[in-house]
Amino acid sequence: MIEISVVVPAFNESENIPHNLQQMAAALTITGKSFEILPVDDGSTDDTAEKIKRYAEEDPRVRYVGYKTNAGRGKAIRTGIKAAQGKYILTIDSDLSYSEEYLTVMYRLLADNPEVDFLIGSPYMTDGKTENVSFKRLLISRLGNVILSSAMKGRIKTLTGVLRGYKAECVKHLDLESDGKEIHLEILSKALAAGYTPLEFPATLTSRKQGKSKFRFKATALSHLVFSFFERPSLLFGLIGLLLIAAGAGIGAYIVYLWQFATLNPNRPLMTLMVLLLVSGLQVILFGFLGTQMVGLRKEVYKMQRNQHLIEDKLSFINAPADDRADSRRSAVLSSTDNGYVTKTSDNQ
Repeated sequence: MIEISVVVPAFNESENIPHNLQQMAAALTITGKSFEILPVDDGSTDDTAEKIKRYAEEDPRVRYVGYKTNAGRGKAIRTGIKAAQGKYILTIDSDLSYSEEYLTVMYRLLADNPEVDFLIGSPYMTDGKTENVSFKRLLISRLGNVILSSAMKGRIKTLTGVLRGYKAECVKHLDLESDGKEIHLEILSKALAAGYTPLEFPATLTSRKQGKSKFRFKATALSHLVFSFFERPSLLFGLIGLLLIAAGAGIGAYIVYLWQFATLNPNRPLMTLMVLLLVSGLQVILFGFLGTQMVGLRKEVYKMQRNQHLIEDKLSFINAPADDRADSRRSAVLSSTDNGYVTKTSDNQ
């Protein structure tokens, strides 16, 4: 069995990919465990695919995965996760804006903490940091993560990063659909709803050394705002509803003021406008409440899907040949007795 699979989404990374694959392989070799690196070519228009294939011919631990038409990071990650064969699945950017050394860190954290199902590298938590990242991009990223964190009730500080690690049974049991960068939000939302346990650890984000950034502000911002709305509709509906009620109350106060000074004009529709605003605000708040109930139902569905996958895994194990079941038990025992040292770097450890 392969211990570690590393999924590396790549689009037009010809300048980076050969050297960075070598760096990743060197870091993983230190673990002493079997591993595979899956660079996923997301329909590159340069010679990224050819360079990956040539490298894979020289190093059998690297396996090319890809497709012809550019579809987005989400599809690349979904494709890589589906192809991964390892017990632990790690994801990292092909430009190594997060150092390849975090691959070793994530493996040790997952292997030494059996209660943890997935990891998130965070430059925005305590002890995390950024280096040489442009002010504009950093500001947008920080603000976006604050909004998203509030939608997720503040449990996690960095929700959009690619530096993550998963137990295979965790991420493979999620029915993922996103093609764009919102894939990270979708995984997080569904994993938490299904009851999987996260661990956020501090990491350092740096600017890319070569190649062109694929960051697109408008598309990314829109998808993240939509996610926030669907994840916690009470935020948007509640805010709009309160604003409408406040406007209605303000008009009501103005009507009382005019009445006190005998200057109220009965021909002006202020009373009607006040009632409309108050009623509309209340209705919008009620829509937010209904939306929250629907989100709760959706999360219950994710829990049911997880339970279904667990039952399917148990049935597959029972129906498997005796030799395969023995190998599976032996792997589990070996994994549980592998007591490598890891430094606990997370605030909540």
